[in-house]
Amino acid sequence: MGLLLPLALCTLVLCCGARSPPQPVLNPWALLSRGCNDSDVLAVADFALRDINKDRKDGYVLSLNRVNDAQEHSQDGLGSLFYLTLDVLETDCHVLSKKAWRVCGMTPFYQSVYGQCKAIFYINKPSRVLYLAAYNCTLRPVSKRKIHRTCPDCPAPISTDLSSDQVLEAATESLAKYNNESTSKQYSLFKVTRASSQWVFGPSYFVEYLIKESPCTKSQISSCSLQSSDSVPAGLCKGSLTRRHWEKFVSVTCDFFESQAPAAGNENSAVNQKPINLSKVEESQQKNTPPTDSPSKAGPRGSVQYLPDLDDKNSQEKDPQEAFPVHLDLTTNPQGETLDLSFLFLEPMEKKVVVLPFPREKAHTAECPGPAQDASPLVLPP
Repeated sequence: MGLLLPLALCTLVLCCGARSPPQPVLNPWALLSRGCNDSDVLAVADFALRDINKDRKDGYVLSLNRVNDAQEHSQDGLGSLFYLTLDVLETDCHVLSKKAWRVCGMTPFYQSVYGQCKAIFYINKPSRVLYLAAYNCTLRPVSKRKIHRTCPDCPAPISTDLSSDQVLEAATESLAKYNNESTSKQYSLFKVTRASSQWVFGPSYFVEYLIKESPCTKSQISSCSLQSSDSVPAGLCKGSLTRRHWEKFVSVTCDFFESQAPAAGNENSAVNQKPINLSKVEESQQKNTPPTDSPSKAGPRGSVQYLPDLDDKNSQEKDPQEAFPVHLDLTTNPQGETLDLSFLFLEPMEKKVVVLPFPREKAHTAECPGPAQDASPLVLPP
């Protein structure tokens, strides 16, 4: 009995000293799935898409068709990073017009270009800071085969690389008509951006093209010298040329761009809708200097790639999930890396957030994807 008491005490001590299994610790950097139709998610998606369009120098303004996936990364008192997957559609506005996507019209379905963008967007409501950290987009035209099957008589898209004599003729003839009807300024062809053909009562060609301003007026056209190579597009024209026997029918309309420098108070400018302290972003972009210890420059890092339609012979994608390969990573470290955003704030204090690799898997929730503006399967990525 004398030995049992010490043995029991030792057993009790060992049991008390044993460690219980480690409990999972809540990760302060965990991603939170958000509803794709939540008002704040839609607002962030709107700002992100505005900045994507503003960053581009070529192509047409992209509009939001739906939010496909949204995840929020809380930054412990420094706001949040949103990881957004957006289904988008091209509009009829060129990006050089600087128009907000909400005021642009949609293209007819046979000209539709659709795709997906991924964006990492930072928001800090108390400090009124909004910032597009990075984005990438992949776009494709609607399948020509599906267009023909749905609407055999619709105009068929054709190449815009000026290799087609008919496309070039339609552009030059319609621009000549505009110049002849102009009272003063003259314009020349800069670049064809869209083209299609259709049989009406004869072969018809429809073109959209950028124009640049000539240095000479209409009265000086006979002695006008060539325009300097550093000229920039002044507007977008839409023209058509239809032939019937020996007759030609030409039409043209032109939409001229506003000044590249947005006017104060312009509601169409995403920059002017941002808080005043975002002027530091503009300054940093102009100087082209990256923030200290930051994996990202001040300006957004991103690109838009165009791929052939899924039925094109040059399209190699067999897996529908790879039809729109959009990859976006500011880091590959699964634990994340710090991103210095001090330049966004007025206070001379260090402001760093943690950025994670873009989520590979979508958050499968009842709220995502959100409702589409255009629910046609022709313009929704798989």
